[in-house]
Amino acid sequence: MTTVVLIGTMDTKGSEYAWLAEHVRAHGAEVVTIDVGPFSEARADVSPAEVAAAAGGDLQQLRDAGDRGAAMDAMADGATATLIRMHEQGEVDGVLAVGGSGGSSVASRAMRALPIGVPKLLVSTMASGDVSPYVGESDVTLMYSVVDVAGINSISEQVFDNAAAAIAAMAAAHHARRSRSGAAHRPLVGLSMFGLTTPAVDEARAELVALGYEPLVFHATGAGGRALEKLAGGRQLVGVLDLTTTELADDLVGGVLTAGPDRLTAAGRAGLPQVVSLGALDMVNFGPREHVPAQFDDRDFVVHNATVTLMRTTREENAELGRRIGAKLADARGPVNMIIPRGGVSGIDVEGAPFHDSDADTALFDAVRSTLAGSHVDVAEDDRHINDQGFGRDAARRLHALISAQDHNEE
Repeated sequence: MTTVVLIGTMDTKGSEYAWLAEHVRAHGAEVVTIDVGPFSEARADVSPAEVAAAAGGDLQQLRDAGDRGAAMDAMADGATATLIRMHEQGEVDGVLAVGGSGGSSVASRAMRALPIGVPKLLVSTMASGDVSPYVGESDVTLMYSVVDVAGINSISEQVFDNAAAAIAAMAAAHHARRSRSGAAHRPLVGLSMFGLTTPAVDEARAELVALGYEPLVFHATGAGGRALEKLAGGRQLVGVLDLTTTELADDLVGGVLTAGPDRLTAAGRAGLPQVVSLGALDMVNFGPREHVPAQFDDRDFVVHNATVTLMRTTREENAELGRRIGAKLADARGPVNMIIPRGGVSGIDVEGAPFHDSDADTALFDAVRSTLAGSHVDVAEDDRHINDQGFGRDAARRLHALISAQDHNEE
């Protein structure tokens, strides 16, 4: 039987959750309720006391402290631990929550802890604004509540019933997939790509398919890099072909597509084989040209489109990027190859193109070499441009060799 978990603050949204539970059941799914309301007296399958205990806390102490914000943070930890345990026991086919900012924060934290592919639907008053805090690098689906989550009315009834029908259908599909989980799957490899490294990544992807892998391509937009890091850290990949490390430039300089300072670390901590290059480190990304900070007015720009402006990285920035990348790779526990594309790092870093700057590239390459000198990382010098024919194919073959060698050593 398909099971949908409802997570919510039933001290403030009890009637709404009772209505949802009834309608999810009407759409053919069983329901398990997790009550994260610290002052709730409602009857749920997992009580607030159990949620607090799952986080190592005590519900009465949370109540006595009188700090709802701190209590909700603790309940979010408990809900996360509870949902992970239930999923590991095969008791979760989908998760549904409704709420305002507080309930959305708690429920989405728990949802994000589940593997990609488990249906997660959040109906929220916050879903029409910046939803990145609720989605992160996960596959949480958001639905705008239109009206506040404050009782059942002619509008919320329609929105909530759509949500109930949607999560029941998604959960049924997930349940069916789980029943087929014994089928063989190709091993997964993560790749990073940007528009200006597409030829290299397309070639690498085709080669990986021919070698028997299922390649997953992540657009290096910040969220894409974080998603790649999450899958690598969870060892859902057998290797990473990180040709496009441009998000690190945004992190260093203040661009809009940063994946954070931990980019390029998860695979290393997990001991996964990695082949890494320096794709699109010639650029930092901003929004429309008029939104670029005034401090950069004297820099070189390319207006990629109406919403994306590219700024050329400097010699000094490239040197620092080389040092940071080298340090991250030197700390990796698994086998690593670094490929330096001496002919250029992006589609606009080539002779006659707007971001061609041999001095800046040389600073990047020199810093990578010097930082990795004496480490376990194999540094390969390649005279080709990153998008030249054969570069991506050869990078894919290098990763295959590392994965095969690691598999042989573990036998």
